[in-house]
Formats: sequence, structure tokens, C-alpha cells
Amino acid sequence: MAEFEENCTHSCETCSADCASRQGEQKDPHEKMHEGCSVKKVIGVVSGKGGVGKSMVTALSAIAANRNGLKTGILDADITGPSIPKMFGIHEKAEVSNMGLLPASTPTEMEIMSLNLLTDNETDPVIWRGPVIAGAVTQFWTDVIWGDLDVMFIDMPPGTGDVPLTIFQSIPVDGIIIVTSPQELVSMIVEKAMKMAQMMNIPILGMVENMSYLQCPDCGKKVEVFGPSSADAIGAEYGIPVIAKLPIDPKLAMLSDAGRIEFHENKEMDAMVDVLAEMGLDI
Repeated sequence: MAEFEENCTHSCETCSADCASRQGEQKDPHEKMHEGCSVKKVIGVVSGKGGVGKSMVTALSAIAANRNGLKTGILDADITGPSIPKMFGIHEKAEVSNMGLLPASTPTEMEIMSLNLLTDNETDPVIWRGPVIAGAVTQFWTDVIWGDLDVMFIDMPPGTGDVPLTIFQSIPVDGIIIVTSPQELVSMIVEKAMKMAQMMNIPILGMVENMSYLQCPDCGKKVEVFGPSSADAIGAEYGIPVIAKLPIDPKLAMLSDAGRIEFHENKEMDAMVDVLAEMGLDI
């Protein structure tokens, strides 16, 4: 390719080279989904660090979309910490056909693909180098028979390393949601995630602050366990809308551990529906 570019005459009519820099021609750099599959919108759920509940926000966002009539899928790209299947009570292995991999289906008919559905044991560690992990994530996009989805949520690994970069380059992500927590250092973390999205030309749809408070079951008082919320101030500083502030909810934790997160009556993520509607999805 470099040789073609160096010797380019800028006359595409007399050149037979398969060159991406042809005048007026732009090739889609993204990988194609499995043949016959489609998805209207792809949303990445990201965080600048681990431990902020990114997988939980991914699951709750997908549940909100599914409850509002959208055909929904979750691509679990957090290869070294794949927790999505456990939240939904999925323990069986993914099926393989001559055409490709078949995603698992949840009780409410959401489609899920995760490395935990391919390993012999759920607790087997993934001791792979970055490029191998990135390649596996790409195959979850290209080799899985997703069918026709309205929206896919990608549970991204934390940080701004190989795998997030590969996802942004290989999969046509329409926007990201940044997950934060109330601590002061969150401002720096949000800025890193924001700058990466801007460098990749991917819109930031909004921010979700997790573990924002704990509500007393007796008196109803909200206790800010990790200090005052910083979501509104950070959102205003960077021009990012705050989608939700999620409480520390023991019931939600219990349902997630039991594989029954779909049955949690969560209202905090209802605003996710407005975000999807603004993206043009018919709700």
C-alpha cells in the first residue's frame, strides 16, 4: 500500500491498484457483521478505570431498551472480566453451527455473546496478550450470528488500551456512555475516556454515575457513601449530559448474583430510552 501511495499519479482512471486513497473513494474501515445480520445502533459502555460498575450499567441499559420493544444484544468485550452471562443466569456454552457462533438468549430474549460462553469453566483465567484479546472481540462481531438487532451494547474493558482501540477501529460504534463514580479523581478519568472518543470521532451520548448514594430502607434518607455527587459538575464542565445517578442497591446486587438481573424493577435507567430515541430508534 505504501508503494502505491508513493507512486500515485492521482489518476484513478488509469490505475488498477486497490488503493484506499482513490479520489472521491472512501472505504469503510470497519469489519462486517456476519452475513445476513444487521444492527441499527451500536453503543459502547466505557470507563477510564475498573470497579465502577460498567457491566452493571451495560446490563441495565440493555434491559431498558429491551423492555421498550427494541431487539437488543450485548457483546461482552471485557474479556478478562466477563460478568455479563452470570448476571443473566447464562451458564451453558455457546452453540456452534456451520455458519458461525450462535449467541445465548436470555429469558426476555436478549442476545448475548461472551468469552465465558466459550471456555470450559467460567472461572478459567484468560492469560492472553492484548492483540489476541482484541482479535477475539472482533470475532464476536464478525463470526456471531446476531440476527437483526435494533441496538447492541458493548461492555468495554476499562481503560484506553489495545481492546478499546480495536473495538473503535473495527466496529461501527455510534456512541459511547461513560460510567463514573462520585470520587474526585473521576474528572481525570472522564477526560481520558472523552479524549479517546473524540480522537476516534465517536459521539459521547452521556454519563452514568454509579454508586451515587445509598438510600436508607427505613427513613428513605440518601447517604452519599463516597462523598457528594460530582456528575453534574463534570457533565457541565465537559458538555456531557448526565443520563442517570444509580444508587447502591443491595437488591440489585442480589439479583445479579442470582442471575436474575432482568427482573429488577429499575427506574433509574429509564432515561436511557430517551437517549435511544434521540439516536433515531423507534420506541
